[in-house]
Formats: sequence, C-alpha cells, structure tokens
Amino acid sequence: MAHQFLLEIGLEEIPAHVVTPSIDQLVERTKNYLAEQRITFDSIKPFSTPRRLALLISGLADKQPDVEEEVKGPAKRIAQDKDGNWTKAAQGFARGQGASVDDIIFKELKGEQYVYVQKHETGQTVSEVLTGMKDVTMAMTFPTMMKWGSYKFQYIRPIRWLIALLDDEVLPFSILDISTGRTSQGHRFLGHEVEIARPADYEEALTSQFVIADAAKRKTKIRQQIQALATEHNWTIDIDEDLLEEVNNLVEWPTAFAGHFDAKYLTIPDEVLITSMKDHQRFFYVRDENGKLLPNFVSVRNGNDQHLDNVIAGNEKVLTARLEDAMFFYEEDQKHDIDFYVNKLKSVSFHDKIGSMTEHMKRTGIIANLIGQRVGLSETELADLQRASEIYKFDLVTGMVGEFAELQGVMGEKYALLFGEKPAVAQAIREHYMPVSADGSLPQSNVGAALAIADKYDSITAFFAADMIPNGSNDPYALRRQAFGIVRILRDRKWHLPLLKMGQDFEIALSNKHVEFNPELTANLASSRKRIQEFMNDRVRQWFAGQHVRHDIVDAVTSADTTDVVNMLDDAAALVAHVDDSNFKDAIEALTRVARLTKQDLLDAPSLPVDPKLFENDAEQKLYDGVNDVKAHFDDRTPEQNYQALADLQPVIDAYFEANMVMDDNEAIRRNRLNQLAQLTKLTIHLGDLKQLIVK
Repeated sequence: MAHQFLLEIGLEEIPAHVVTPSIDQLVERTKNYLAEQRITFDSIKPFSTPRRLALLISGLADKQPDVEEEVKGPAKRIAQDKDGNWTKAAQGFARGQGASVDDIIFKELKGEQYVYVQKHETGQTVSEVLTGMKDVTMAMTFPTMMKWGSYKFQYIRPIRWLIALLDDEVLPFSILDISTGRTSQGHRFLGHEVEIARPADYEEALTSQFVIADAAKRKTKIRQQIQALATEHNWTIDIDEDLLEEVNNLVEWPTAFAGHFDAKYLTIPDEVLITSMKDHQRFFYVRDENGKLLPNFVSVRNGNDQHLDNVIAGNEKVLTARLEDAMFFYEEDQKHDIDFYVNKLKSVSFHDKIGSMTEHMKRTGIIANLIGQRVGLSETELADLQRASEIYKFDLVTGMVGEFAELQGVMGEKYALLFGEKPAVAQAIREHYMPVSADGSLPQSNVGAALAIADKYDSITAFFAADMIPNGSNDPYALRRQAFGIVRILRDRKWHLPLLKMGQDFEIALSNKHVEFNPELTANLASSRKRIQEFMNDRVRQWFAGQHVRHDIVDAVTSADTTDVVNMLDDAAALVAHVDDSNFKDAIEALTRVARLTKQDLLDAPSLPVDPKLFENDAEQKLYDGVNDVKAHFDDRTPEQNYQALADLQPVIDAYFEANMVMDDNEAIRRNRLNQLAQLTKLTIHLGDLKQLIVK
C-alpha cells in the first residue's frame, strides 16, 4: 500500500530571501534521508510561505526492504586460540552484529580463513522511519540563526506549530515544546486554525483560510494580477523576476493594487525613482507604451481587497515622503560644483590603515594611465581617463548618494553631465563600479573598463600591503569579487596586461610622482606582488570552473610564469580545442620530455646559442630547423596555431631522442643539445606548464 506523508513547520515570518532556499534545502535533505533509509516514494511536493515550510510526500513504501548480508570479521587465527577457543575479538565481533559465536561460519578469502556472520535485518515500517524527520528538520541551516525562550537550539525563526501526518495518523515527535499534530494556521488576519484530516487535504484546507501554500501558484496569481492592472490602464510593466520572487515570499494571500504619486517627481532621474519604488518599497514601476516612466506604481498586499483604498493611501504616503527627500537632495546637490565634492573627499577615509579616498583616487589615476598606455588607448581616451580618475568618487559625498547608497556611480554620471563633463568621462564614472556581481554587466567603454580595473587593482594592492587578505569565507572588502571583475573585464576587452609587470611599474610611478602612501605599506608593495598574482590566478581558476574546463588544463595554464590573464584564457582554449586529437597524448609526451630535461637556469638565460657545426646527425638539424620555423612565426600566431605548430614537431622530437644522447660526454656537445632543447621549452611554456597535463 502506498502512503502519503505531510510535514509542516510553522514559523514566525521568515525573511523573504530565505524562504525559497530553505524549502529547497528541506526537499533535498528529505530526499537524502529517505534514500539512506531505503524508503521509496513517488514524489515530493514543496509548499512555502513566509510562515511555513511544508512537504507532501506521495507514493511512500510500506516499509524498508529486509536486508540479508554477510558480515566479515577477523581472521580465524585471531578469532580462535591454538586450542580452538573463541577469543575476545571473535566474541566482540559477534556481539556487535547482534549474534553469538554459535552463529559464526568460516570462509576462505585470498588463501586465509575469516569469520563471517549471516545477518538479517528486518526493515522498519514507514511510520518508524518518518519519525526521523524530526532530525531532518532540526538539522537545517540558515544564513542567520536565532534562539528563543530559554532554549539553546537555533533556527531561522521560532517554531510555532508542527504537523507530521502519515495518511490520517499523526506521527508523534516534539521539537522543544512543540509537539506534532494536525492543526495548521491560516492567514494571520483573514484565517484561523484549520484541522488537516489527511495530507491530500492540505492545500485546499489552507486555501479556505486565505493561504496559497503552493509558491508557484501564488507567483502565477501575482503575475496575472499585475498584468490585469497593466492592461486596464494601458501600462507597460516589465516584471523583475527577482522582485517578483521576493514579493511572492512576503505574502500568503496576494492582492495587487495600483498607486499614484505627484508628476512633479518625474523631474528626478529615473534611476532614483526606480530605486525608491523597487528597492525600498518593493513596488513595480510603470511605463507608458513609449517607455517613459509614469507617476504610478503597482504593489502587492498580503490580504484581500477589503479596505484597499486605505492600503493604497498608506503606500502612496510612504513613497511620497521618500521622493520628497530625493527631490530635496537632487536640488541641493546641484548648488555646488564637482571641485567642491572632490575637495570633501580628502576627509573621507578609504580605510584607516591605508589612507583617504583622495589618496586612493590618485593611486588609481597612476594605475589607470599605465593600463591605458599598455592597452593602446587613443590620446582622447587617455585624456578622458585622466579626468575621470581625478573626480570619479565625487558623488560619494553628495546628499543623494548619502540617502540612496545604491546609486553610487549612477548619480556620479548624472551629476557629471549636469556639471558639464564630457559624456565619456561621465560614463566611466558609472562604469568603474562594474561588474557589481559575479555575473554583472561589464563596462561598455574603454575608458570605463580601464578605470574599473585600476580602481579594483589599487584596492587589492592596498589591502594586501596592509596584510588584510581574504581567508576562508572572510572577505569583508569584497576583494575576491573585485579580482574576478578584473578577470572578466580583461577577457571581455582582450587586453593583454601582465599584472606582475604592472605592479612593478606602479611602484616606480608612485615613487616618481611622490604620491602619498602610508609609509608602513610602501615597503610591503613588492613583497605583496607574488601573493596578489596567486590571488588573481585563483580568480582565473574560478572562471574556468564556471566553464567546466578540465582541472589539469587549468593547472597547466595557471601554473606557468605568465601573469597575463588573457594569455591564460587563450592557452586553455587552445588546449581544450585539441585535447581530443588523436595525437594529443603523443605530442604532449614529446614536449614534456623536452621540458623535463631543461633546467630553470637555462630558461632564465638571456641567450641560448646553438651551433649547427656541433650536430652529429640529421635529427639534430631537423629539430633545429623546426624550432626556428616555429619561433619565426610564434608572435604572429594565435595560441591554438602555436600549439598545432609545436604538436607537429612530435615525430621530429621522437627521432631526435632516438638518435641522440643528450647528456653526451663531450661538454660542448652536451651544452649545445641542452640549449637546443631549452629553446623549444621556452616556446612551449607560452602555452602553460604542460607537465601538469594528464594524458594517460
């Protein structure tokens, strides 16, 4: 007989952003538990609202299958003494299996006799197994945990009721002072307690008490209600999916409604209005058919349409107060010029161990110029980059950003244009924050991209020099995100920027320009370079992980001497493109054989002279000619083309080793051959440390 089981955890209101991950976690933990307990089932249907996490499991088996197994114990020579008496080892083994020594049998394994016990385990009933859902429930983890009462137990919010219903029977267990039953709670204001007779009745019973427990159905209802309002008023509403998810997890019985605000506030930039509505009030903003923002909004109430006018008026009042503040700051901020705000940054701390925001901007300007020169920006772009670096943080001390921190950069661009700055400069001010997340949008302009890299690189350099390096999950200054942003921007722009060389140039430029920097940190800059490179390489590995690139290829391209992110990415792409070639294994083995014979001192040598007069056979001449041909075109080819050219040398390399003893007794010949192999190795390391590749 198939069974149904209902588990409901009733809670105080859960933060909206935690609801969906929590129910997903409960489903996953339940699946794992049932699998461990060998209980089969057909399906698990999740339910979630701000006040409950619930599961309806259908098609549960009656019981666990019985288990017949043969358990192996110690060797016979250990289990019995010389007189054939059972030792303590044998007795303990039998006792541990719920048997006696009389149940022991002997079997031979690899030439030796061992003791065995035939073990029969009767499967538990489904009701016995499901009482273990108490432990599943209590084992859940959350981003934030709290205690309540005098209990030490922690959970996302206090548990207020529990339902554990197998068919029509309550499975008894307790968590703290809450015992399982069959009584659920309806909507906090519209509903009341409701008895659940059987698991299948759960959804309908809660609907009668103004709770739509199915999150997907609730979301669909909200979407339909918003669309109905848009159709009624001839509005365009682009439903933000993240906002819809959040709103859905704030309500149990949704009712969408439309509100209005004074059209005078439309003189404020759209971004400010949208931030006020979407981020602060969880409202959906409204546009006309031409995309122009309208003085209207749509929100969702947790309740029915009774007294909706009062609800609308209340929401309009709250939004108006926030827009009034925004209007005030917008007008006040324009009473000063950019120089006024830039001057104020002298008193704003970047970090108390590092210096002021002004000093950070000066260092960023130096780095930005180095980047611009290296990647070939035009004179106009370099001039725009210089101007942007001088002012790009000015909006931090404006009243608008003080009130709406989310608008950093956005208001910088708006105000820069109002104050007469060039559009390219204003755009770079906004773009220097990009990307704001792991998969966020990237700068669209060269000037913005260079400023974004420079700002992030200075932050990383400064914090590393101050020995404030991320460890474990601790990254208070988001340095990992900033480093990953640099990787993404470099890849997007295809800018070749050797970071170690840039670090050296930065230190020289700091000295030459006499830019103020905490003296205690200046001495740490050079020693931090290697750690910064390793940190950046980890972010490159993070990018490769997202692309599911083979780990050995990742190790190969990130373990080499290159500090150019784009080269690492291109080298990996070249290896990935050829990894399935029929000759990949032979080619890599040939090239790595050469690399293993090459010592580091030769790789560091400024020149590696090879004298053809010392060649003793044609194999040496053919390798010499082949390497010179690859070398002559190496800089003009793509990494993939260079890989193919090197792979084509495989039969020549094999023939060379067949015909020659590299470590010849004649010192001149030995040195000549080692130099010849080192020349080839210097080419292969441009593709990475090929010795890291797994080709077996």
